[in-house]
Amino acid sequence: MLFLGGNFLDEECVTLAGKIATVANCRLATDTFVKKHRRGRGITKVEPIPYFAEMAEEYLKGIDTIVFIGTKPPVSFFAYPGKKSYLSPEEAKIIELCSPFQDGKYALNALNDLFKGSKIDDKFFPLEDLNMPDSGDLGPENIGPIFANLLPEETIVCDEAATSGFFVTPHAWNAKPLDWLALTGGSIGQGLPLATGAAIGAPDRPVVCLHGDGGAMYTVQSLWTQARESLNVTNIIFSNRSYAILKVELDRVGALGTGERAASMFSLDDPPINWSSLAKSLGVAGRTTTTVKEFKKALSDSLSSDGPSLIEVLI
Repeated sequence: MLFLGGNFLDEECVTLAGKIATVANCRLATDTFVKKHRRGRGITKVEPIPYFAEMAEEYLKGIDTIVFIGTKPPVSFFAYPGKKSYLSPEEAKIIELCSPFQDGKYALNALNDLFKGSKIDDKFFPLEDLNMPDSGDLGPENIGPIFANLLPEETIVCDEAATSGFFVTPHAWNAKPLDWLALTGGSIGQGLPLATGAAIGAPDRPVVCLHGDGGAMYTVQSLWTQARESLNVTNIIFSNRSYAILKVELDRVGALGTGERAASMFSLDDPPINWSSLAKSLGVAGRTTTTVKEFKKALSDSLSSDGPSLIEVLI
């Protein structure tokens, strides 16, 4: 396996990796969360390893050699009781060809020269699957195809969708070429300010923010900045009215044996947050969607309009 770090996932680097992997007949992977990842149709697919430790172990199972370029061997996001933190197979040979502080692009070029790579096998390109649902109730599982089909080329996606993102992000490979920005640490609340900064830094490109409702409450003031600066950001809020990712993590470390009052602190339904009204109060156009038809129209309208908007997806 050739394992790339987050500084080396631009189109040039993933193309070089695809050429090397074709000759070496190896797999390509990267860290679960990387700061910037070029994705989309016609771009070599370098897949992030799964978030949960046991899924990552299964993903890496059977690999006898892992070559790391610009990153270190992966560890689990948290220390889970009874589960390994070091995720590489114990029997695998680990080669750290290039540290995160060295020139990974140079290392990829040198490796490709050694392998004399020139073509990329079709298996490293995403299959184009753009079947969109036309009707029905809305959920993360059917937002992905709509999202991939409607995004314009060169969109910047800022991803803090948390639990909802597990269903949505795989469809990014079928979208037009885009840049995908993700978490760079273990906190929540990065997505809205990240999208705000991206829109300021690249005013000629559309920006879409995927965000869980719990994390978005940490930095909701970013919406006001988006309105003040007239930024072209489409904010998609997955509203399950819960800090669902925190519940998942507490359950995994065996810390959910709490009282009813403590458990209620992970709920966002008392009182419920009306995201479309909240957005409007901060100067951002907002609407709530509950069906596929409503979401398709809301996303199409937002992407074709100037200024910020917010689409609440009630789950």
